[in-house]
Amino acid sequence: MEGFKVDKWGYEVKTNSDSCISSINSYYHQVLSYGRERSVILEAPKQDPTCVLANILAAHYLSSGDSSRAMPLLEAAKSYLEQSSLYEKVVFDAINCLISPNRDDDVAVELHFKLLKDFPRDLVSLKRAQVLCFYMGRPDLSLKLVEQVLSVNKQESYIYGMLAFSLLELGRYTDAEEAANKGFEIDSEDAWTHHALCHVYQYNCRFKEAVQFMEKCSRTWSSLSSFMYTHNWWHVALCYLEGHSPMEKVRDVYDQNIWKELERSDASPAEVYLNAVGLLLRVYVRGGINVFGDRLKILADCLTNKVSSEALFEYGKGENERALEFLDETFDAINYKIIGASDEQLDVFNEVWITMLLNSGQATKAIQAIEKQLKKREGTPFLWRLLEKSYPMSRKQEAIDAGKKAQALEAAYFD
Repeated sequence: MEGFKVDKWGYEVKTNSDSCISSINSYYHQVLSYGRERSVILEAPKQDPTCVLANILAAHYLSSGDSSRAMPLLEAAKSYLEQSSLYEKVVFDAINCLISPNRDDDVAVELHFKLLKDFPRDLVSLKRAQVLCFYMGRPDLSLKLVEQVLSVNKQESYIYGMLAFSLLELGRYTDAEEAANKGFEIDSEDAWTHHALCHVYQYNCRFKEAVQFMEKCSRTWSSLSSFMYTHNWWHVALCYLEGHSPMEKVRDVYDQNIWKELERSDASPAEVYLNAVGLLLRVYVRGGINVFGDRLKILADCLTNKVSSEALFEYGKGENERALEFLDETFDAINYKIIGASDEQLDVFNEVWITMLLNSGQATKAIQAIEKQLKKREGTPFLWRLLEKSYPMSRKQEAIDAGKKAQALEAAYFD
């Protein structure tokens, strides 16, 4: 059609500017590859201020951090909406709902279902919808979204990484591994697929395999966003930690591949802090924080007045009984997925919970909680050490058996 061009997906966009389309397509690549150049979308409305797709995508990019700059772009998209393509109209509706002050997440998900039904090749809209589902704690919807478009994207990069993560979140680890391996065959540099496979290995306590795989893939990570780069290295550090590798190896990953990211001029500090604090909390729970010198204090200074969690605050002060008052007696971190975290990210809160129970003399409850965790991940040495510590003198033999199990696992993973 006259005055229309097509984007990467083959969908019509009302513009005469090749540069505008090129910027939009570059943005698609940056989003799906977790690149650090997502700001390229801001070039698209400069090339064509009348392009609805350029304006609404740029508005969405800015909405989470600079809403004042997003509003003019949103208004521009609205003003040219009538003459835009059908594709642009449905993308506008879906994103407009997301960035609305009165946002309704359920409606936003439904609008994305509608968008992807009519335009199933739009993997960026799929990614956007899956991120929304993640923060809603709804992996079931995330899986439905990707399954809805899978048949027309079977040979596309990125689709199987998105499928794999949805399956992971639903506990379907065998299916997730199959999907992630398929994605790796199509594109061996897809960092989200690397991430999904590491989740599988980690869940199955294949820690050495996970580290070897991720370190091999890491040569392709230099262009990743601060979050994805440090998060993939967070997984590596966690596998060293859970596989009972020397704490110095965990510290080296923290120094060289997480904290060092802050030296980059285009780093996003908040994304780095997220992975840094997630790692140091686990190190602290395991009693290894002394190896990290003053790194925890340095991180804490960066986070002062930026985050809170009453129970963790009391735990850090050694006030275990006070901390437990903030949590339900049947606490299980898996019920808090709405905070936007994977099962592996949440596991540490169960470890904190167990530690607080032990420190406050509630051994029976601690044993029950540990046994529940062991049903999911029997190959984790730290859980067996906690179990060994939990048994009273009257169950000395069980404590000895738990210790032997932990020792055998510790010896098996890393030389």
